[in-house]
Amino acid sequence: MPDWTDDLPAAAQLYLDGRRLDEVECIISDLPGIARGKAVPASKFARQAYFHLPDSIFYQTITGDWGEAAGDDGFIEKDMILKPDMTTATAAPWTGDWTLQVIHDAYDRADVPVPFSPRNVLKRVCQLYRDKGWEPVVAPEMEFFLVARNIDPAHDIEPMMGRSGRPAAARQAYSMTAVDEFGPVIDDIYDFAEAQGFEIDGITQEGGAGQLEINLRHGDPVKLADEVFYFKRLIREAALRHDCFATFMAKPIADEPGSAMHIHHSILDTETRANIFSGPDAEEMDAFGHFIAGLQTHLPAAMAVIAPYVNSYRRYVKDQAAPINLHWGRDNRTTGIRIPLSTPEARRVENRLTGMDVNPYLGIAASLACGYLGLVQKTPPAAEFKGDAYDGDGDIPRVLGSALDLFEEATELHEVLGAEFARVYSIVKRAEYEEFLQVISPWEREHLLLNV
Repeated sequence: MPDWTDDLPAAAQLYLDGRRLDEVECIISDLPGIARGKAVPASKFARQAYFHLPDSIFYQTITGDWGEAAGDDGFIEKDMILKPDMTTATAAPWTGDWTLQVIHDAYDRADVPVPFSPRNVLKRVCQLYRDKGWEPVVAPEMEFFLVARNIDPAHDIEPMMGRSGRPAAARQAYSMTAVDEFGPVIDDIYDFAEAQGFEIDGITQEGGAGQLEINLRHGDPVKLADEVFYFKRLIREAALRHDCFATFMAKPIADEPGSAMHIHHSILDTETRANIFSGPDAEEMDAFGHFIAGLQTHLPAAMAVIAPYVNSYRRYVKDQAAPINLHWGRDNRTTGIRIPLSTPEARRVENRLTGMDVNPYLGIAASLACGYLGLVQKTPPAAEFKGDAYDGDGDIPRVLGSALDLFEEATELHEVLGAEFARVYSIVKRAEYEEFLQVISPWEREHLLLNV
């Protein structure tokens, strides 16, 4: 009988070369992007074609509470059938034994994809593109902070100590010296990524204290979302090895820039593999403007997905390296939609609104969904913005409650992402928002307790 590990991706085979596989982590992303699943002995994994988890994992909030999911028949926790996608098999190099991770896809008992599983949502959107003869291509950028260990939520988050023994400094964007301060952590990030078969396009210091950015090579949206899902875990594990935390909060430190997951998009013709944004003479095609217009028109309703927490909206502050509106401009980092410098073949549209706290599957799906609606509706974009977009007014929701109101009314967006996903997502996010509203903040106690 052939060894099933002979069919693993090359990086996983190299990781196991000459070693005995001990364990397999069977995982799936929940709505926040947390890995849920089971760890099983390798011998058992070799014998199983699938495993079960209750679909209630998709009704769980970030705090561990549960959304009110009752429908006509009440809420029955049904077992899902989780099937491995062996193309995602990759090392878990921080573990004490030889362990692989494998992402699974969720199906119901009729073998139909579970519509509110985030990976299935992204697959659905990509299939809508392919049905039109288009192939979506994305490139995500991941920003995050390395911070001092914080075990008391009542304490402010502080930058980590660098190799010099000093706290990480702010306003040192692109500084190689600043990157060197985190050298040991970055070395482990590179080592873990190499063991997992991931290609990093570059690591840079961003504007915040202890803030880094990792760029990934462009490619298939599901594959890139898988990598971001994996990267969040490996970066956290690398940080823990060096007595610090990695955080993907949108705004972890007051008066510092927030962390985004900028998403670059281009669309290929399925048959010719040509970029549909560019014509034969390098001119911009109508599809280019339609995609931009789709983002401008539908991103406000998608904000509840790409900015999923109350903290997400603290990032959208004037002159803090995050957009406050939906203007588009060429090589203009103050606009929410940026057109980077590129060759005609690489012409692309960058969505700068998505926060790093997003579930990568849902963030990419929502962004592509907005562009898709622009393409099929052939919407014309607003005029290109020139100048400093921070001088204008904001035109995006400023709080999660307003964003959820827009999302719940966005029937066109629901048709692309899936109506059942939209229903479940709204249930969970409303529960989180209402729980947050029960919390009295230190600001309220300081300024309102004795003054009003």
